[in-house]
Amino acid sequence: MTDISSILQGGYQHPVSRAWQSKRQLTKSMLMYPIFISDDPDAEEVMTTLPGQRRWGVNKLENFIGPLVKKGLASVILFGVPMKVQKDPRGTLADDPEGPVILAVKKLRELFPSLFIACDVCLCEYTSHGHCGILHDDGTINTPPSVARIAEVAVNYAKAGAHCVAPSDMMDGRIKAIKQGLIDAGLGNKCTLMSYSAKFASSLYGPFRDAVLSAPSFGDRKCYQLPPTAKGLARRAIQRDTAEGADIIMVKPALPYLDIISDAAQVAADHPIACYQVSGEFAMVHAGARAGVYDLRTMAFETVESMIRAGATIILTYFTPDFLDWLDQ
Repeated sequence: MTDISSILQGGYQHPVSRAWQSKRQLTKSMLMYPIFISDDPDAEEVMTTLPGQRRWGVNKLENFIGPLVKKGLASVILFGVPMKVQKDPRGTLADDPEGPVILAVKKLRELFPSLFIACDVCLCEYTSHGHCGILHDDGTINTPPSVARIAEVAVNYAKAGAHCVAPSDMMDGRIKAIKQGLIDAGLGNKCTLMSYSAKFASSLYGPFRDAVLSAPSFGDRKCYQLPPTAKGLARRAIQRDTAEGADIIMVKPALPYLDIISDAAQVAADHPIACYQVSGEFAMVHAGARAGVYDLRTMAFETVESMIRAGATIILTYFTPDFLDWLDQ
């Protein structure tokens, strides 16, 4: 005879009771949509390595974003893509007042007052060498001027109207510098600081680097992005960034690092935890669906729900437009 305590299936025999088994469920407000902004104001450029995604010009944002806002889009994160201008070693284009990010922030603030606008803060898209900071003559990262420049860019995005700045460069000390810069500019209470705290040197960034033309011209980023095996180092980075003033902690990539998301939810228990389902993850889910391995929608939900189960409360994903439809069905 089966013991009474062995019977579990009665608790999830119905779709409603199955839903009750999760601590948290995916909602539209948890989704943040990454958008690539071209310096061609009329651009609508298809990116073959990121299915369904485009580089958008500022003049195209209203027709693109408007329908998504009506469906419940709550937040976006902007990445600039300078394609028409000359890059330099300092990343001067990053906070150009006439550059794609600042123009897009102002346009979106005007068009969609309720939309939460975050800006990725990094130099790799804007430097001639493709690295995330300013370099010594020998090609290694020069940390102090890199941190100062990253903080300068972040403050200028906040001044332009960004609700959130999100440094992805992984320079030591940049969270403290940005927070102080926001405070000094009178924006410490007006702009959220979301740190890419545990950003790993992953093989999953390829489609993104194609999208923003940010592949390094030499070497790699393994001396500032975290080693994939570095669980303890990730925890230390999360602890450091919370101490330096981060309002939100992010883990990137997401699916191969669910244990780090879980760690972040414990180490930074009083902070929202974001994770980024990066371009390679998104492309893999699509590739598997095209190959007939699984249903696209089912697998998209499974991957994102695993991140929520691990402890994430904010999901950055290119599936956001799809989820806005799927969550209504």
